[in-house]
Amino acid sequence: MDKTEGLVLSGIPADALSLKLSRSTIKMRHTATWRVEKSNEVHDLVVCISGTAHYELDGEPASLSPGEAMLIPAGARFVGRTGAGPVYTGFAQHFTLDLFGHVDLISQMDLQRTARFSRWRVIEPLVRHYREIAPASSTTLAQYHIFMVILIEFIEEAFIRWREQALVNSAGPDALSLHIMLTASRIAGNPFKPGILEDALASLPYNPDYFRRAFKDRIGYTPAKFCEFKRLEQAMNILSAGHSVKETAAITGYPDVYYFSRQFKRFIGTSPSAYRLLNRARESGQFIDGAAQIDGKPIA
Repeated sequence: MDKTEGLVLSGIPADALSLKLSRSTIKMRHTATWRVEKSNEVHDLVVCISGTAHYELDGEPASLSPGEAMLIPAGARFVGRTGAGPVYTGFAQHFTLDLFGHVDLISQMDLQRTARFSRWRVIEPLVRHYREIAPASSTTLAQYHIFMVILIEFIEEAFIRWREQALVNSAGPDALSLHIMLTASRIAGNPFKPGILEDALASLPYNPDYFRRAFKDRIGYTPAKFCEFKRLEQAMNILSAGHSVKETAAITGYPDVYYFSRQFKRFIGTSPSAYRLLNRARESGQFIDGAAQIDGKPIA
C-alpha cells in the first residue's frame, strides 16, 4: 500500500510510538583506513555530515554523502568503508520504534536503503547538535526528542509503501494496530476531503463497530470525532493566519458559525474568537497570564 495523502505518520498521537535508544551514539569520524563488517540486533540509523562511505547491506550496494542517511535493519549483515576525500563524519544510532507498545514499526514498511534529507539546511544543525551532545556511555532525554525528529524526517523521505502482508493478516493484533495507524494518517492527511472518512473505513477487514472501538482505544477518539478534531486543528492555523471566525467556519466546512464555535471550544478548549485574540496578542508581544488575560484584561 503506497504512501497516503499527507505525511506518513501524520495523525498518530505522540504516545502511540515508543522509541528506545539501545546504546550510546556512535560519533563517526573515520579516515581512509576504516572498515566495518557486522550485524546488529536492532535497527541502526546512520547519518552522514561530511565525506563519503560505501556499504553493502545483505550484498546490496549503498553509498552515503553529506545530507544523506541510511537505515540498517535489525539483523542485516553490512560491510562499510570510507570513500576518497574528506574524513567521513556523522553518527550512527541503534534504536527500536514500537507502535502501540508491541509492533515493530520499521519492519512493517518498505523503505529506501538511503535517502537524502530534502530539508538538510534545517536538519543539519540538529544532526550536528545531536552528535555533539551525545555522551560516551549513556543516552539522555534530550537525545530521545532530537533523534525522533531526525528519524521521522528520514522515514518521510525514505518511505515507499506499507508491507501488504502485515495488513492482510487481519486476525493478528499487529495488523489491527497498523490499520488504525493508516486510517488515522489518511484522515489527518486531508480531513476536508469530501468522503474522506467513508473512504478510509470502506475497505477495512473488520466489523465497523469493533474497529471504531479499537480506534478510540488507541487514538482517543472515534474515527468521526478524530476527523472533526483534525478539521478544528486546521481551523487553528486558519485563525492564526488572520481569518475571521465566520471565514474560518466556512473554510473548514461548518455552515453554522455558532455550531463551529461550540465544537472548537469543545475540542480545543477555548472559543475561536478568544484563540484568535490570544494569537494576535502573542504576535504583538502583549503579556498573557495563566488566567487567560491579555495585559490584565480578561478574554471573553
